[in-house]
Amino acid sequence: MIVRMLRLMAVAAVASLVSSGLLAQSGTDVPAAGQSPKIDAIKERGALRAAAIGEFPWLPENTTGSGPQFSGPAWMLAEEYARRLGVELQVVPVSHETKVPILATGEADISIAPLAVTPARQEVVDFVVYSRSSLCMFGLADNPKLKDVKSVDDLNQEGLTMAYFTGTPPETWAPTRFPKVTMKGVAGSGANAPIEEILAKRADFATIDNVAWPQLAKQVPGLVSFPGGDECLQSTEMSTDVGLAVAKGDAVFRDWLQAVYDDVKEEVTKAELELLKGNQ
Repeated sequence: MIVRMLRLMAVAAVASLVSSGLLAQSGTDVPAAGQSPKIDAIKERGALRAAAIGEFPWLPENTTGSGPQFSGPAWMLAEEYARRLGVELQVVPVSHETKVPILATGEADISIAPLAVTPARQEVVDFVVYSRSSLCMFGLADNPKLKDVKSVDDLNQEGLTMAYFTGTPPETWAPTRFPKVTMKGVAGSGANAPIEEILAKRADFATIDNVAWPQLAKQVPGLVSFPGGDECLQSTEMSTDVGLAVAKGDAVFRDWLQAVYDDVKEEVTKAELELLKGNQ
C-alpha cells in the first residue's frame, strides 16, 4: 500500500510539473502557451510568416507557376517549422534592403531570405546557421604547373600566379592564404570568376564561389577545382556562415528554431548538396 501511494504521489508530482511548465521539455517540442510571445502569436494567427527572396542554392524561386513557390534548404526548414507548429506557411516578399528590417516591424516572424552572418547583423537579429558560402580555386586541368597539386595547400608555391577581381574579398584574403604565389588583380567583368585569365594562361588558378563552380565547370570544359569533387561544394576556404534570422527578444522561439534545425540538419545539408550537384 505504501509503495502504491508513493508511486501515485510521484505521478501527481510529474503531472504538476508538466502543467506548470517547470519540467524540461525536449528541445524540439513546441513550447507551451505563455513561454514564447512569438509562437503564441503565430499559433493564434494560424500562419508562420516568412520573409523571402530567391537566391540559389539556399532558396531557389520556382517561376513555373505550379508547385511550391520556393525550394532549397531554407524553404525546407520553413516548411518544417510550420508543420511542427501546426500552421500554414505564409510568404512575405521582401527586397535585399528589407529582408532584415522587416523582422523589427513584426511583419514577418522569420526571414528565410539567405543572409550572410555579419557582426552588424548579429547586433539586431539572431541567426539559425544552416549553411555557409566559401571559395574554391580552379585552373586548367592540363596546366603542367598544376599536375602535382592535390589540395588547396599545394597551390601555395612559387611559380604559380593567382587571378582575382580587384575590390572583392579575395584581394585581402588570398595573399595571406597563398603567400608564395604571385597575385594578379583584374577588373571585374560581371562574371563569377576571372575565367579569361585562366583560359589565356595569364594566371594558373583563380577563386570562385563554391556555389558558382558547378555551373562554370559545365559551361567551360577542361577545368579542375581545388578542393576537388564534392569537397569543393563543401569548401571551408574563406568561409562565411549563412542562415535564417529572427528578431531579438524571444530566446524561447530562437532556441526552438535552432533545436528543430539540429534535428533535421542532415536532411537539410543533403538537400543543399543535391541542388548544387544538380547544377553541374
